[in-house]
Amino acid sequence: MEESARHKGVAEEEEQQQEIWSWGAGTGGQLGTGKLEDAYSPQLLHLPSLSSFSPISLLSCGGAHVIALTSCGKVFTWGRGTSGQLGHGDTANCSLPNLVKSLESFAISHVSAGWSHSGFVSDCGHLFTCGDGSFGQLGHGDYQSQSSPSEVLFFGSKFVKQIACGMRHSLVLVREIDVMQGCPGTQVYGFGSGKRGQMGISRDKFKSLCHPQLSSGFEDAKIASITANGDHSAALTVDGKLYTWGRTFNGTSDVPFPQRFPSSLSFTQAALGWNHALLTTGEGDLFMLGGYHHAALDDLQRINPVQNVSDSRGSNLLKVPGLDGIKVAQIAAGAEHSALVTENGEIRTWGWGEHGQLGLGNTCDQTHPQAVELRHRHANNRLTSEVYCGSGFTFALRTRRDM
Repeated sequence: MEESARHKGVAEEEEQQQEIWSWGAGTGGQLGTGKLEDAYSPQLLHLPSLSSFSPISLLSCGGAHVIALTSCGKVFTWGRGTSGQLGHGDTANCSLPNLVKSLESFAISHVSAGWSHSGFVSDCGHLFTCGDGSFGQLGHGDYQSQSSPSEVLFFGSKFVKQIACGMRHSLVLVREIDVMQGCPGTQVYGFGSGKRGQMGISRDKFKSLCHPQLSSGFEDAKIASITANGDHSAALTVDGKLYTWGRTFNGTSDVPFPQRFPSSLSFTQAALGWNHALLTTGEGDLFMLGGYHHAALDDLQRINPVQNVSDSRGSNLLKVPGLDGIKVAQIAAGAEHSALVTENGEIRTWGWGEHGQLGLGNTCDQTHPQAVELRHRHANNRLTSEVYCGSGFTFALRTRRDM
């Protein structure tokens, strides 16, 4: 009884140190509320299965499922599981977080949720995938789906740093050692659907590829991070250069190889939606590519961009309005909605709102960032915020700064 009470006290303390909020589309159980319904306003979650471990260090939101990575390397998943993307060994939906037991013996350091597949990277550089494999997006050399995470053997002799799961394709960032110079370098691999050039490996259009293949165009660049969503792919270099490939943001011809965006700006973060990209700079400014529909700004901004920079395919780089004097600390993009966190921890959203994914208490679309109200639990309000977007839903983490 004494040990049980002590454990309960620790769990309650952890729960108080971190708040998890969700809103938007929820019919697959992806909101973690235990209910199969949409939520138009932010819901504070009570998740004892998570609080008994350690705080969440990373969330990744996919088509209708969520992956949570704890600071001690454990993985929890919930939401739609019809393709095995939850990694629980079955194809059932799950409305509350469950531990991915087959990964318990590994310390996981990075995770990514695609439309209906998932990827997990261990601290030793091993890659595991599960879920829908019908386009080869799991990288196992076949087109089979997997309901439990399986190691991608192709990368067995390499050190994987990150995986980025898109709609039906995957990107993998690998750390390489330059034998001549004795210093680390990077390589990007792609597999899965290739009909829009999103793997960056061939000028010829092809339906799919189930074996990882090296992407071209990064010979002189050291990649810091990769991201994927829809049929888009992007990478940021360590010196802030942006590369994009796959489906373009303005409906012009697809781009089969990574191309550097011609801007003098140094970017620090990139987030991709289905029709747009968000980009931040070290000064806290926020820019956007494409997305002149639900996910983006009004027609006035399209006609009169704040910064009229475009690539060879005509994609304009626009500075997001309504943020004068406000620095952006973090960004996220859903299918057709966007979210940001200011340096003061305020969350703002805009774009498509049909499922309540903007968290504004309604289903209206918004063309400019709008403040999302979260009820403060801590009187001292010493909280940092992070926001994550799935296709039509949003999560927020609020963590005490003194943790």
